[in-house]
Amino acid sequence: INGANPPILSEDDKLVVKNKLMDCLMDEADKSIRDLMAETLHLIAIHDYPESWPQLLPSVLQVISQSNDPAQALRVHNGLLALRKVCKRYEYKSREARGPLNEIVMKSFPLLLPLAQRLCTENSLEAALMLKQILKIFWSSTQFYLPSGNNPDGSASATPSPALANPSAMEPWFEILKKVLSKPLPEADQPDTKEERNAWPWWKAKKWAAQIMTRLFSRYGIPSYAEEEIKEFAVYFSQNVAPQFLGPVCETLNLRPSGQFCTDRLVHLCLNFVDLAVELAPTYKLLKPYMDFLLYKVCFPCMCLTQDDIEEFENDPHEFVHKQNSPLADFYDPRMSAITLVQSVVKHRGKDNMQPFLAFLTEILQRYNSTEEANKNHVEKDGALLAFGSLSDTLLAKKKFASELEGLMVSSVFPDFNSPVAFLRCRACWMVQRFSEIPWSDDGTHLRNLIQLVLQRLSDPALPVQIEASKALRFLIEVDGADVTLLPVLPQILNEYFRIMNEIGNDEVVAALQVIIDTFGEQITPHAVALVTQLS
Repeated sequence: INGANPPILSEDDKLVVKNKLMDCLMDEADKSIRDLMAETLHLIAIHDYPESWPQLLPSVLQVISQSNDPAQALRVHNGLLALRKVCKRYEYKSREARGPLNEIVMKSFPLLLPLAQRLCTENSLEAALMLKQILKIFWSSTQFYLPSGNNPDGSASATPSPALANPSAMEPWFEILKKVLSKPLPEADQPDTKEERNAWPWWKAKKWAAQIMTRLFSRYGIPSYAEEEIKEFAVYFSQNVAPQFLGPVCETLNLRPSGQFCTDRLVHLCLNFVDLAVELAPTYKLLKPYMDFLLYKVCFPCMCLTQDDIEEFENDPHEFVHKQNSPLADFYDPRMSAITLVQSVVKHRGKDNMQPFLAFLTEILQRYNSTEEANKNHVEKDGALLAFGSLSDTLLAKKKFASELEGLMVSSVFPDFNSPVAFLRCRACWMVQRFSEIPWSDDGTHLRNLIQLVLQRLSDPALPVQIEASKALRFLIEVDGADVTLLPVLPQILNEYFRIMNEIGNDEVVAALQVIIDTFGEQITPHAVALVTQLS
């Protein structure tokens, strides 16, 4: 009509397809087929719900309402999966366009709440799978806006949501989050391998509980950052809810120190929660007695390389470099969240914690230097240097620390450029990037030595070391007096950069080369043909 292609299916035929899809999805036990069907439902819902598929929500809720019948467990789970897909259709919508989602919440949450409360007390995998879907529905419904009522025309109301108007109405859901996160998972009941445990439904359910907790805290729970309409809710959350969550969060973070398993993702999320709690007075007051535990038993071990990291460094260096430079690491890596938490502790609660933490790190370095080679703890030293480097902005900004950094570099970093341990050579190059602004107190000997050490590592046998050395040189080039050492070996430097870029693409290596070109433009002219050939 009017030049448009006629529809392939009539409205009646579409209804038949949609009804059949629902019937098949509810009874499908095979995960791969079920997920495909659920995604198909999601795509149809984007176009047809609610106007052209008004019976979708009543149909799904009718299935979920049978949750008390054990024989209906598969259908109930698949009904929850379908409901999540419908909610997901509105997850990223503006407040004004969330009318249908508000209706879904008003009609479905009274069904989901008692079901979730019951599932928390069960131990079966079926219970975990259903609980995970309920938590995902809660996430999709709340991560950007707390659900509000609707106007008579079905559009989202501008009045505050029931949760904002009466924060205690959310308490039953807060209780579910706490119960899921604190639920004991006996080792004997869990799968054998780390990969299987990461995918195990109960760990997935805990992950979603922690993710929701952290999101509620960051978006709705900090009064100083809250928008005006959620100020009251934020005050309530910060004083009443966040402190309640701290117990299960810290219990979860204690799993690894006590020899039990915990997934990386869950540790990451719990550390993010604590990061928020450190800044807020009511929660920091509760955390303060446990800061030693958090810094030394949780954060520092997270910052240390694992055996898997070391094996990847040695056997799959390309993948190691990729992971180390991945911007996505902030969203899943416990090491990154541990670093962020340490930085927040120093920034917001440094008076209580900074000096003891630096003393702890210094003791590690002194112990390493005084220990016989065969007994040195290389991993522990790498973790200590990572912690020092992560605090570089704070340390360089304070005179009382800045004066000691030269000694740190000379005694604990310079020797590692020639260490037999490759990941320590790599860390030495990384430390240069963090502390290149140190004001050297000698006649320039330390700077010249440092440049020579970094230049040698450009041709290191280990690729990750080469990458970090090429990035480190960028920072040294800008230091006064560096050109005296660098200009005589400029052709060799360019050749090393070309070789490294041939082996692996890395934006920071390219950026470092750009600094060299900008700094030594005239001296590079004789090498221009080779440079253009390489970059083309």
